[in-house]
Amino acid sequence: MRRTTLVIGFLLFVASCGGDSDVALVDSESTQSSVLDTDSTDAPSDGDSTSAGRIEWEKCGPVECGTLDVPLDYSDPNSGTISIHLERRVANDPDKRIGSLLMNPGGPGFGGSILARAADQILSKGLLDHFDIVGFDPRGTGESEPAIDCTDDYDYYFGQGDITPDDPTEAQFNIDLLEKFVSDCVTNNGDFLNYVGTNNVARDMDQIRQALGEEKISYFGLSYGSELGAVWATLFPETVRAAVLDGAADPNVDSVTASVQQKQGFELALTSFLADCSADRSCAFHNDGDAEGAFDRLMAEMDENPLPTEDGRPVLTRGMAMTSVAQALYDESYWDTLAAGLAEAADGNGSTLLALFDAYFQRQPDGTYGNELEAFIAITCADEDERFTIEEADSFVPRYQEAAPRMAPETQGNYGCTSWPEAIDPRVDVTGVGAGPIVVIGTTGDPSTPLESSRNMAKSLEDGRLVVVTANQHTGYTASECARDVVDDYLIDLKAPDSETEC
Repeated sequence: MRRTTLVIGFLLFVASCGGDSDVALVDSESTQSSVLDTDSTDAPSDGDSTSAGRIEWEKCGPVECGTLDVPLDYSDPNSGTISIHLERRVANDPDKRIGSLLMNPGGPGFGGSILARAADQILSKGLLDHFDIVGFDPRGTGESEPAIDCTDDYDYYFGQGDITPDDPTEAQFNIDLLEKFVSDCVTNNGDFLNYVGTNNVARDMDQIRQALGEEKISYFGLSYGSELGAVWATLFPETVRAAVLDGAADPNVDSVTASVQQKQGFELALTSFLADCSADRSCAFHNDGDAEGAFDRLMAEMDENPLPTEDGRPVLTRGMAMTSVAQALYDESYWDTLAAGLAEAADGNGSTLLALFDAYFQRQPDGTYGNELEAFIAITCADEDERFTIEEADSFVPRYQEAAPRMAPETQGNYGCTSWPEAIDPRVDVTGVGAGPIVVIGTTGDPSTPLESSRNMAKSLEDGRLVVVTANQHTGYTASECARDVVDDYLIDLKAPDSETEC
């Protein structure tokens, strides 16, 4: 889902994706040598309708699986190719089939092929009847090759550090962790990091469209998938049949303002959670009607004395706890778990909050991780043309603290892209000129992409149509039958809603 800029461990951008993913890691050394075939001379060029390769589909459980070779560097035909993994769930009714519906779940960094397998749990029967659902793992993610791989030791990088360092030595420790992580990423992935940005993923989408044999194609993007869809509609407007952008961030603000907006969204969600808990005696963190005060005291205590968790795992720091809180705020259905975790933490047990922390980072039962976080950071920094110094990053801290006093307690800045290589293809400004009406869904209680951000996405597009969903969760399609009906009417019959439609 849409990225957050919470501070974890060594003050990095962190992937803010809830849910499960079954994507596989790809060994970086083998893919650098075998997949980046720089001897290839027949790579397709961007926008050439005859240039796309072929997708050889084969049965893959309940869906079809395939791969498509696309250019590593669209500006250089001799750059070689990389491989994009796709999965397709064919339409229920061939007689009603309209075409393909491309989907992306967000991140950036999540593989999207899972959406084809999960389509029956996510989409309406109408969409399943009329469309082949095509999910793909964007370059660098999931089963696409190569996949970005920086580290397997998440506890080392994200279970250490102090978000409110007491002295220069502690502050430097955070910076050193960041620089080591970036060094590992560059060493393990090489020049591939230069080519994983959103512009190139949008170009890959056009290659997929061509390979599917469709003059125009439909798209449904969730969270960061909205940003990807808006970039695709800006670069290839003539190929857009319809596009739905659900849980959209403000696409054209600077990175600091985007962080402020998002922190405000999480702050509002936390305020709602605490007020709800204070008003409900059955809430595990009720604290005689003062959940707010109890939360503040707990965080202050954890800042000084991190909590024990499980054998072999790090103690739970305040920074880790804030990540746990963020994970639970994505959907109101997690609020009971958060309340229980906070109550346990107040009794000296950090295990439930650690479980939420692990869910945030997609930790598997065997202790392994996917590559969502590494891909998230790489894509984010490939898109950003700003490279703040440490001092500049620190100077923004007062803005964050003012916007979100509980969710942004850190006293060091966000150093996510500070030491990252310069971006060679920063993300284009979103306009959607010539793409026709595009439906944007914003949710009133969305912590990650606040409603005002989604409204700004709609305004940034030449013909954005905002649908407002009343719900306390990230993205709105699954939260509202009204939203589902609006999306169905649009994607199936091209009946675009009026802007500011309320659901």
